[in-house]
Amino acid sequence: MKIVNAKKIGREAVEKLLTKKSFDEVELSPKIREANKKIFGEDLSAIEIVRRIVSDVRKFGDAAVIDYTKKIDGESSIRNEELEIRNDELEDIEIDSEILSSLKVAAENIRRFHIEQLPKSWITYRGENSLLGQAVIPLERVGVYVPGGTAAYPSSVLMNIIPAKVAGVGEIIMCTPNANKTVLAAAKLAGVDKIFKIGGAQAIAAMAFGTEQIPRVNKIVGPGNIFVTLAKKEVYGHCDIDMLAGPSEILIIADENANPIYAAADLLSQAEHDPLACSILITTSQTLAEKISAQVETQLEKLPRKEIAATSIERNGLIVVAENLDEAIDFANFSAPEHLELLTAEPFALLPKIKNAGAIFLGAYSPEPLGDYLAGPNHVLPTGGTAKFYSVLNVETFLKRTSLISYTKNDLHCAAKDIIRLAEAEGLHAHAEAIRRREEFS
Repeated sequence: MKIVNAKKIGREAVEKLLTKKSFDEVELSPKIREANKKIFGEDLSAIEIVRRIVSDVRKFGDAAVIDYTKKIDGESSIRNEELEIRNDELEDIEIDSEILSSLKVAAENIRRFHIEQLPKSWITYRGENSLLGQAVIPLERVGVYVPGGTAAYPSSVLMNIIPAKVAGVGEIIMCTPNANKTVLAAAKLAGVDKIFKIGGAQAIAAMAFGTEQIPRVNKIVGPGNIFVTLAKKEVYGHCDIDMLAGPSEILIIADENANPIYAAADLLSQAEHDPLACSILITTSQTLAEKISAQVETQLEKLPRKEIAATSIERNGLIVVAENLDEAIDFANFSAPEHLELLTAEPFALLPKIKNAGAIFLGAYSPEPLGDYLAGPNHVLPTGGTAKFYSVLNVETFLKRTSLISYTKNDLHCAAKDIIRLAEAEGLHAHAEAIRRREEFS
């Protein structure tokens, strides 16, 4: 794993290494480009493909969804042109009892954590009997996207559906291609209302605009590949979205007390996700850096997803040796990682200095996979540096706020002069007249 010394190469050079490509700067591999050329008849960029699919689904509905799904996922992906997985199919699903038991433990932890996030509607009185307030209202229908590529993610099913249920969303639909039994069992456990066996940009467009079989949603959440992410960006405004997420990432801050075996294992836990995943460690110890690098190579050999993890480490793996913990924190805040681990002697002492991170894991016994699966906080997190302005997916993702205003006749009279003065200062005389008319008849 590549090791650089911040003092030797300078701050600017380190920040350049820590700067991640935006999700829309990801280049398609030659293999994917060739496959797309066979489907579309020409070599198109990812955004060109997405815009074509979104436009066709918006115009032609189910016909376009079915056509693209068969072309991309194979003729057998949809039979009889039925997109929805029937309830009786879900009832017949059986999975390993121990896996189901673990899913239930995770689901309960996630539910309890997100209940704590619920905001309340409120009203406050002004003047004699006037009132102002805020109504917190759940969305009517939400669409959840669940990837179906090189790995199945039942944990993502729980993390997206349960907060929506806690928020009180009226209907939750899910789109997932090639769903396996564990994913479907998790969806059933979480309380999904409908599941559609489609994926990619066509699934995002179908949920955003609605088709003959798929209802239109108010918001789309859930992670996906570059085509899914670009499709979410393309439909934003027709519905809301959670965030524009890119490849998974981890950044570890480690002092000389950190266990190199733990640190290497945690770096690889992200690297196995995707060849584009990013694993970074910042330490104050050159000796520890070398031990961790050696451990990564040793542990890598035993991984079933070795090829993926090795590619990720080669492309995006990095160990930075910082002069002190303050510099390490500065680099971490600059990077704004999805997952930030503090493998230091006193992790809570560093916590007030952390400004940008999707989730923070404190101490040697709070590894990132704990958050991925079981602890309860959501694992749908901002990536690619967007933790500087995005939040983790949470209950409020599925809520909207409406202001409440009710003035009495006398309280409006007391406020009339200020309203009229401000309206006329903006040149909006009809606004002023709406107040004057009430003054005339008071």
